[in-house]
Amino acid sequence: MRRDRFLIVTADDFGLHEAVNEAVQQASREGILTAASLMMGASATADAVRRARELPGLRVGLHLVLVDGVPLLPASEVPLLLDRSGQFGSRMVLHGARYFLSPRARRQLEAEIRAQFRAFAATGLMLDHVNAHKHFHLHPTLLTLLLRVGREYGIKAVRYPHEPARLLTGASLPERAAAAALKPWLLLMRRRLRNAGLIHNDQLFGMGRSGAIDEATLIDALRALPPGVTEIYLHPATRSGAAISASMSAYRHADELRALLSPRVGALLAESQTPRGGYSDWLRLLNARHAP
Repeated sequence: MRRDRFLIVTADDFGLHEAVNEAVQQASREGILTAASLMMGASATADAVRRARELPGLRVGLHLVLVDGVPLLPASEVPLLLDRSGQFGSRMVLHGARYFLSPRARRQLEAEIRAQFRAFAATGLMLDHVNAHKHFHLHPTLLTLLLRVGREYGIKAVRYPHEPARLLTGASLPERAAAAALKPWLLLMRRRLRNAGLIHNDQLFGMGRSGAIDEATLIDALRALPPGVTEIYLHPATRSGAAISASMSAYRHADELRALLSPRVGALLAESQTPRGGYSDWLRLLNARHAP
């Protein structure tokens, strides 16, 4: 058994669409999926929560949406976070600068983050982990607020969006350059998570192939699984592309679901005997190892 490794297989955007929720349910029951990250203000969130309650083996975390989505709070309470359409915009650099420079924007951002944590708590689901849509929690200001509010809601684990070069399968040269540019921010994030006493993954797979992880890609990633805790995240759904979201027109959601259900993938994991689960399962293993 590869006890030096632990694997977390996560579906992001849980609640975005009923086709996503259907895929999460199927991949949890019949495939290798172990966790899901739940959007609190999406159109199918209530359906996702209902399904999650019927899936005791699925670990569910909070997927904070602060870009490319809609706020949970009324637009009148968070105007500095929104574009002219009343939604979170997609210009992350611009919004990031505003959060850093504007105390009013930070107060509104903290209020929205708290509203999303509060909504998750109201579901009664155990909070397995926290991350942010498009990994926006890598922004130092957003991370500060996430940690501050998260302490009020018992946060124990945060996704660390570090994808090593060996896992950047199929990534273009600009994507690799962007990953390299993030290194100082990743080091800062890791230090802050550890100082806060939170657990996190050692590496992440899926950033370089977001929305395009088919069976062969997933098998390659599993065969190259490095030591430590690896999270593989996907965007499975029973339909693909713009049918799920206009911003995901090129995403191959159905191919990602097929990869999670693949008998070849399941056999590979069974053969390797790599322990897997959610962040809460990893935390239990850590506690057991350190028990007297």
